Amino acid sequence: MKRWQNALIPPDTTIEQAILVIDKSGLKVALVVDGERKLLGTVTDGDVRRGLLRHLPLSVRVTEIMQASPITCQDGQPREEVLRQMRLRGVEQIPVLDAHGRITGLQTLQELNQPLRLDNSVVLMAGGLGSRLRPLTSDCPKPMLKIGAKPLLETIIESFAEHGFHNFYLSVNYLAEMVKDYFEDGSEWGVNICYLEEEKPLGTAGALGLIDKAQLTLPAIVMNGDILTRVNFAALLKFHQEHQAAATMCAREWQYQVPYGVVNAEGHKIVGITEKPVEHYFVNAGIYVLDRPAFDLITPGEYLDMPTLFNLLIEQRQETCLFPIREYWLDIGQHHDFEQANKDIYEAGF
Repeated sequence: MKRWQNALIPPDTTIEQAILVIDKSGLKVALVVDGERKLLGTVTDGDVRRGLLRHLPLSVRVTEIMQASPITCQDGQPREEVLRQMRLRGVEQIPVLDAHGRITGLQTLQELNQPLRLDNSVVLMAGGLGSRLRPLTSDCPKPMLKIGAKPLLETIIESFAEHGFHNFYLSVNYLAEMVKDYFEDGSEWGVNICYLEEEKPLGTAGALGLIDKAQLTLPAIVMNGDILTRVNFAALLKFHQEHQAAATMCAREWQYQVPYGVVNAEGHKIVGITEKPVEHYFVNAGIYVLDRPAFDLITPGEYLDMPTLFNLLIEQRQETCLFPIREYWLDIGQHHDFEQANKDIYEAGF
């Protein structure tokens, strides 16, 4: 049993420190308390990401992002009532308070014997040529290259399985039999695997047209098969559903410092000079959640990439969302990325 006391933080804690508490405690929450252990608020993964979307520095106080009126329960409240509140509000943990508002415990779904099992499909794109990694990919598909002791694709599948996902589609093309022979039906990993076999490259979204749409009753996660990451996939799915999006794209914040003083001008008049400004961008991280409206735009057998699909949804005024990644993430596209992944695999919690 995880100790809820490890999730307690004072209100002057920084967002960066709160992230460490959330990750290390394993409870998916930080509990903000005063000196008498009275609950002031809670901070979850979702709160942190909303702060990132606002470009809040990680050095600011956690009170900038905490939920000041969280769902709570009282000492001695029946287990069934707590579970009902969790299901009704869609939360995985509820702080327990005494009559004076002091925290005395934390009820979690995991400890109430409600194991998370998600029926949403996961589609992994494993059919690329991996040209930039030759000669490593001359006789081995890129997702089957070993990162540490096992193929990258195996690590990806295990990461999803940790979060309760068990329905997988693998899109294969280049050296497809190597992937199929290794994973077969997925039973060795406690999951179910079906294969989408591209007769020709269909792009990062086109292969999804091979899935029977009748099977897509829930949002599906789609991910490139060359990404090593510790993204919380369950949190990603929850974020997508909370925003009622047709499609959600994971993005990594990218900073670029201009090496010169930037001159702002209106015509011939200088209105300001900014010395070596830092520009902030969100870049596509190759992980998506797609709902039925997105799949309806995919024509079977036709090439389509993800940016084009998102632009089509935007043109139709469908809801498209950005999910900021704060966890470890590495796109293994070139030799130096492959070398870095083999260094990181033992340190990034895989």
